[in-house]
Amino acid sequence: MRSLPVGEHGLLVLVDDVRAAVAAARLVRELAADPAASGLAPPRDVVPAARTVLLDGLPGPVEVEAWRDRLGDAPQPSQAGPSGARDQARELTIETRYDGADLAVVAAAWRCGVAEVVERHQAAVFLVAFCGFAPGFAYCVPAEPMPEVPRREAPRERVPRGSVALAGEYCGVYPAAMPGGWQLVGTTTAVLFDPDRDRPALLVPGDTVRFRAAP
Repeated sequence: MRSLPVGEHGLLVLVDDVRAAVAAARLVRELAADPAASGLAPPRDVVPAARTVLLDGLPGPVEVEAWRDRLGDAPQPSQAGPSGARDQARELTIETRYDGADLAVVAAAWRCGVAEVVERHQAAVFLVAFCGFAPGFAYCVPAEPMPEVPRREAPRERVPRGSVALAGEYCGVYPAAMPGGWQLVGTTTAVLFDPDRDRPALLVPGDTVRFRAAP
């Protein structure tokens, strides 16, 4: 894995794709979770993105170089497996009503019927890669690649809260009503973001997500 110092207290890890970024972030969390075993000072924050992982808040340049040496010796991860980090990874199931307005669009992109879209979406295991766009919006990527889905040519002015949607290689759930250009496949009553909860965002990087048809 390549990495670049970011000032005196940060390190930016660069990888080739989003699944490698998920795996790299998990590796960082595992090493940080047990500093006595790894010999590495834990960063204050681990911030994953589509092709990078930022380690922020390291004590100083010595610790930055220690992390850089350790990660430089590791092969670039190509697949994200289960995490060993003690308090990070969770497995969640989101009950979904497959009533999205764009199911036929996804079916055409995947060259299958609507029923098969629902089956394939439920069969997939999704990894929360990173968060952004809006509080509680998680970019989830399937552990095994699936056909990509084109974004809408013109975004909707208002996508309902709880909409389950696909775009490119990602799946996401809209945490609130807002504009959006993803293809809608369903809806859920799950609350994706609640500032009054101890953990406001339902989905955080490192989590594993499955979608199941609501009874």
